[in-house]
Amino acid sequence: MPLAPEYLHMIHPGVVFHALLYGRNSRDPKKKGRPVEAQLTDGRDLCHRFDWHIADEFKDVGLSASRHARRDRDDFEALLDAIENGPTIPGVIRIVVAYEASRYYRDLEAYVRLRNACYHAGVLLCYNNTVYDLSKREDRKATAQDAIAAEDEVEGIRDRNVRTARQTAEKGGVWGKCPFGFMRKYDPDTGDLIGQVEHPVHGPYVLQSLLHIDGGGSLYSLVKWLASEPDAARPDGAEWNDSTVKYMLLNRAYLGERIHHGKTRKATWAPLKGLDTPEGRALFRRVTKILTDPARRMSTDSRVRHWLSHLPHCGECGDGHRMKWDQVGGQGRDQREVYLCKSKKDVSLKADVLEAYVEEAVLTWLSRKEQARAALVPDQGKVAEEVAEAHELLAVYQEELDEARRLAATRNERGRPLLSLASLSAKELELLPRIEELEQRLQKATGVPQLVQQLLAAADPEAAWNGGPGTPGLSLEQKREAVRQLVTVRVYSVASAGGRSVAARVKLSFVGTEGFTVRPRRVPAPASEPGRMAVVRGI
Repeated sequence: MPLAPEYLHMIHPGVVFHALLYGRNSRDPKKKGRPVEAQLTDGRDLCHRFDWHIADEFKDVGLSASRHARRDRDDFEALLDAIENGPTIPGVIRIVVAYEASRYYRDLEAYVRLRNACYHAGVLLCYNNTVYDLSKREDRKATAQDAIAAEDEVEGIRDRNVRTARQTAEKGGVWGKCPFGFMRKYDPDTGDLIGQVEHPVHGPYVLQSLLHIDGGGSLYSLVKWLASEPDAARPDGAEWNDSTVKYMLLNRAYLGERIHHGKTRKATWAPLKGLDTPEGRALFRRVTKILTDPARRMSTDSRVRHWLSHLPHCGECGDGHRMKWDQVGGQGRDQREVYLCKSKKDVSLKADVLEAYVEEAVLTWLSRKEQARAALVPDQGKVAEEVAEAHELLAVYQEELDEARRLAATRNERGRPLLSLASLSAKELELLPRIEELEQRLQKATGVPQLVQQLLAAADPEAAWNGGPGTPGLSLEQKREAVRQLVTVRVYSVASAGGRSVAARVKLSFVGTEGFTVRPRRVPAPASEPGRMAVVRGI
């Protein structure tokens, strides 16, 4: 039967005891649990009190012992190995010491493994100041009951946590790890979580990162910039890389939203500054589209500054030989900006002339809407009904959202908005996901990228392209994407074209015609730093 440690020498007279100490705790943000070091200190005191020699110590910090654990307990595995493969010394009995049963195990499988290891190796088990000999039936029964109690306790904890998580999600409350850019507030007396607010230093870095990608920057250059900023260091000590940056940029918590099992709710915390407006939410949506579009591939820091650079083919060298922006000639007035063949440098054309010609041709093509739609979706009969329905719903949702924003921007005679900001936020939370879903449905049905759909739907493609009073135009990268999806540009030499005119030297193959090819997108990094980038909005 189980023994108190002080009587152990009476059962095993003249024997030396070698102890293996084990300590474990799981994540404890409120600091209410017993730290591993305190557990080991108790074990050391017990060993010193009864003159047990400490042969080794094992500890697992921040790890769960339940069947729901996501990480292995390396030191627990090492403890089992030490029990099973430890030396057999005449006159020495080994004993495993822990603070309580739940430190060893919180599921029956782990208990059985430890029990079998101790049984076959003749090792005693000690916890709660009680020693168990697992070769005896009574002791196996007692430890098994403790194991069942430990497992039941953790299952109860998990059930409560799941219930609390669901209730917290329904209220839009804080849960999980604090995202970079926010900070948590706790009650200084109870340790209970009060809420989540924007971090005064880290928050602005999130907004600048979104602006960087929206302006055409690459993940590579963004990671490099964040890693070079001491104030942008992550609180968890992890390094910035493509995965952590992308996770940050796609996190809707920055919009003041809480997602639970795929369902979005308004959160109890406020959005980050800069994302708390319709323009900020539009910025977030654009970045999400860039990062989640499978046809888009973030690249290295190529620093493209001109919207046609690396897009046109050299007609003399053949497809795949690109033309880049360059400066030729002497200094001052003699210097000219051109697009030049990268391979042989034998074909060049003035940059402003080529850009103006291609832009005018693209806008003219977009203005011929029926012809453009037929080229983009050759077999429109199969998708016409689905597209028409989606367009109709899209127009209804967009009109409703525009009306809500108009009311929020209009004030009555008392100076109050006709629609409160809270009501507008709720309306956006309801409609924006529906709008995004419909846009994705249209792209899936037609195979046409959303940027091209928006340009084609615009009443005035030129105003959508260049912008106008109160209407932002396309960013550099959006213009590049439109050209990439709509037209293949080839530039020939004067001799080959048979004339010096632009129309003779530049051949344009629009989508749906012979000679059109789609080139995979590369996202360049801007010349400026992310922190200095201006807001660029799409249509």
